[in-house]
Amino acid sequence: MMSDLKTARYKRIINQIEPLLEPVHDVLARMATINAVLYHKMQDFYWVGFYLLQKEMLIVGPYQGPLACLMLEKYKGVCWTSIQQKKTVVVNDVNEFPGHIACDPRSKSEIAVPFSGKDGNIIGVLDIDSRKKSCFDNTDAFFLEKIASLICK
Repeated sequence: MMSDLKTARYKRIINQIEPLLEPVHDVLARMATINAVLYHKMQDFYWVGFYLLQKEMLIVGPYQGPLACLMLEKYKGVCWTSIQQKKTVVVNDVNEFPGHIACDPRSKSEIAVPFSGKDGNIIGVLDIDSRKKSCFDNTDAFFLEKIASLICK
C-alpha cells in the first residue's frame, strides 16, 4: 500500500478507535477492540494480537487470526526482541530473523510494538503478522505506536 494511502487509512482507524475506547478503561477490552479494527481494516494483516508480560513470560492475550503460540520462548523471537530493545521491530522476512518463532508458517513478515502501563513499564507487545514479505514500514511503526499507546491511556 502506498504511504499516503496507508497514512490516511491509519488516521481513519485512529479516529474510529479513540471513541470506541473512551468509555472503557479495561486493558483487555481495549486490546480486543484494537485487534478487531486492525484485523478487519488492514487487508494485509494476517494475525493481529497481543502478548503480555506475566512473571517474565510472554503469554498470548486477545488476538484475531489463526491459532497463536500460547507462550513465547523467553528472550527469543521478534516480540521478545521488541521488549528487550524497548522499541518497535519491523521484520521484512521472518525466515531471515535469528530466533524467529514460527507460530504459523504462512507468516512472512512481522511488526512488534511494545507498550507500557500507566507506570511507564513495558507490559506487553502488539504483534502483527502478514503473509506478504516486506509488508511493514516506518508508517506502520509510527501509527501502530500511537494505537498501542491508547491501551493504557
